Amino acid sequence: MPNAYSIKVRGVVQGVGFRPFVYRLACANDLKGWVLNAEEGVEIHLEGDECHLKSFLEEMKTQAPEAATIAEVCAASIEASGFAEFTIRESAGAGRPTARISPDLPVCDNCLQELFNPQDPRYLYPYINCTNCGPRYSVIRSLPYDRPNTTMADWTLDDHCAAEYADPANRRFHAQPVACPACGPHYLFRAAEETVPGDAEAIRNAVHYLHTGRIVAVKGLGGYHLACDAKNAEAVYAMRARKFRKEKPFALMVKNIEVARGLLHLTPQAEALLSSVARPIVLAQARLELSGVAPENDELGVMLPYTPLHHLLFAAGAPEILVMTSANRSSEPIAYRNADALEQLSGIADGFLIGERPIARRVDDSVARIGVFGATVLRRARGYAPSAAATIPTDRPILALGADLKNTVTLVVAGQAFVSQHIGDLDHYESFCAFRETIQDLLSMYEIEPDELLLVHDTHPQYFSTSQASELPAFERVAVQHHRAHIASVLAERGAWDKRVIGVSCDGTGYGDDGTIWGGEIFSGSVREDFERVGHLRPAALPGGDAAASYPAQAAAGFLAQLNDLPDLTAPPFSFPSRYLDAVELVQAKVRSFDTTSMGRLFDAAAALLGFTREATFEGQAAMWLERIASHSSVTDAYPFPFMGNELDFRPLLDAVIRDRLRGRNETEIARAFHRGIAEGLRAAVVTLCRAHPVDTVVLSGGVFQNELLLHDLKGFLEPERLQIWTNHVVPPNDGGISLGQAALAALAIKQSHASQEEADSAWATHVT
Repeated sequence: MPNAYSIKVRGVVQGVGFRPFVYRLACANDLKGWVLNAEEGVEIHLEGDECHLKSFLEEMKTQAPEAATIAEVCAASIEASGFAEFTIRESAGAGRPTARISPDLPVCDNCLQELFNPQDPRYLYPYINCTNCGPRYSVIRSLPYDRPNTTMADWTLDDHCAAEYADPANRRFHAQPVACPACGPHYLFRAAEETVPGDAEAIRNAVHYLHTGRIVAVKGLGGYHLACDAKNAEAVYAMRARKFRKEKPFALMVKNIEVARGLLHLTPQAEALLSSVARPIVLAQARLELSGVAPENDELGVMLPYTPLHHLLFAAGAPEILVMTSANRSSEPIAYRNADALEQLSGIADGFLIGERPIARRVDDSVARIGVFGATVLRRARGYAPSAAATIPTDRPILALGADLKNTVTLVVAGQAFVSQHIGDLDHYESFCAFRETIQDLLSMYEIEPDELLLVHDTHPQYFSTSQASELPAFERVAVQHHRAHIASVLAERGAWDKRVIGVSCDGTGYGDDGTIWGGEIFSGSVREDFERVGHLRPAALPGGDAAASYPAQAAAGFLAQLNDLPDLTAPPFSFPSRYLDAVELVQAKVRSFDTTSMGRLFDAAAALLGFTREATFEGQAAMWLERIASHSSVTDAYPFPFMGNELDFRPLLDAVIRDRLRGRNETEIARAFHRGIAEGLRAAVVTLCRAHPVDTVVLSGGVFQNELLLHDLKGFLEPERLQIWTNHVVPPNDGGISLGQAALAALAIKQSHASQEEADSAWATHVT
């Protein structure tokens, strides 16, 4: 009688060619049984010789498809059933889904070869795909991942595609989105009243529009892009005017890696990130300037083609560097439905390259970089979402709603923390609608019932996400403080639940325990024990509240109010606008002025003193400007930023900036000394606190730590101290990572409180007895 195993595989194992891989591996090892998609992942029944079974298990782990991620394998010996062959069975669907959904995948090399082979039946077909590539998350409507549950359900396979789909030896064996020109969806081009059908003709028309300086809306995997020739300054500025996007950098798509090398200074690590399965937009130093693409910025954000359509556009002669930005008006979510795109983008796009395959949900492009601590994701969306960012030790479903800026939500199912795609800023109505859609999407996908749901939200009483939390049905609700969630997100990535750390969380704004605006916080503790605030930036006034984030001179007024003998800041070389004087009056009168420890606003104040006195047109612009001019200076001495008691005192720091500006010192040197002062002050604080508590690991998170120059200086200052430095890598350090930290803290805090209650109940019962 043969031996038999029941095997359950969890991870990203649906929609990545895993079942066909298992089929081929089982046949190669002369094993019988079956494989199917189930709610938790993939289930396998194997029968055969013990040596072949062990070989199968080893090879399954080491030779899995590139896009697959095996998180857990559970194998148990069972009684053999006497199967005569190995088969792929229909998916099981009896219980709640917990399987990981694959992110969308870039077109593979094999499909590209077929795409440009005149003898292939899918020659020049923009929807070519196989089990190794193509849409996944953007086409799945429900689990398990089978064609009837995708947006391809309306296209019936013809005989050719059906034969490939059913052939275990074929690369399209059980490839759910498979199609060909005879049976699948197509593209068309529309401009004004003219509609051009046919893939090839539609693409040719789009290329003609791009070459003649016009803007084309192009439907991709997770939504529409707005595209134009990046070297045509007139087209680029037209794009800015029509999108109401004044200065925020545009993303670029280049024809191939060779063009990218000519455009950017790429390290081998950056090239690997650019070419990775996620195909993110990668930020790197620019080799040349493209007028209007990234004003006052030394970096460009570039991505490679990742769909067959992108490759077809370049093959048809599209400009080799395209602006490829999200199709929306500034700050709104990306358009992804055809009818909505035609309505919302009229007046922006001159032409539309429209695809017939529906998109199940909007998924923007991801943004990443190679920094001093390795790869960092700055916007987590296509290619990464909705893969699990962590495995949290909890059995109950948890929904964490994130922050109001750069929102993401996290759903924890069977301990797996699925972080959504980037949603955006919830103060925009369309983004808030997308936020609610994403919540319902995830809850319905994983069949979560309200009577068991732990709902987590920020402590800010006026956040839109907090308001939404009160409206959603849930068994239990928990509020988690913003900056603690930042620190917890780093530890959750590493599964370090009991690791005690000193956590530094620096950003623009977050609701503090005392009701003031925090943003320069230092904590001691662990995820399981929670975090105690042990240090912070010296409080300053913030006149006008959140509005100060858009006006650096207004933000500066609250910090500068604590300095003595200020010069006339409305006169050269500072030339502050009248808005500064209005802000000073608010601070002095204590009207509409709020206490803050925001490190982000401190950077804004320094930027204002060095010349950025106009309105910021996008979040973080003043700080980015300050980092840029500082990077143009050689290393210089640090300005004083002392840590005394439990406060980092900004007064000597800003005094030094003003003094040197009046002396006529170069602004780039002042900016560099400011950065080094911040880094030295943080070093002194964490070293002092690590010794006091005592711990050997420092966690850095929050939007301020997107500043690579600051991280570079901080790393240099901390290396001699022999402390471990942990930063975000799986989720962003900005507010896009908040929801993961919220979920982790809520799960462990609730678990700990319940355990403590059980211990107390037990002790009371013993006492009574």
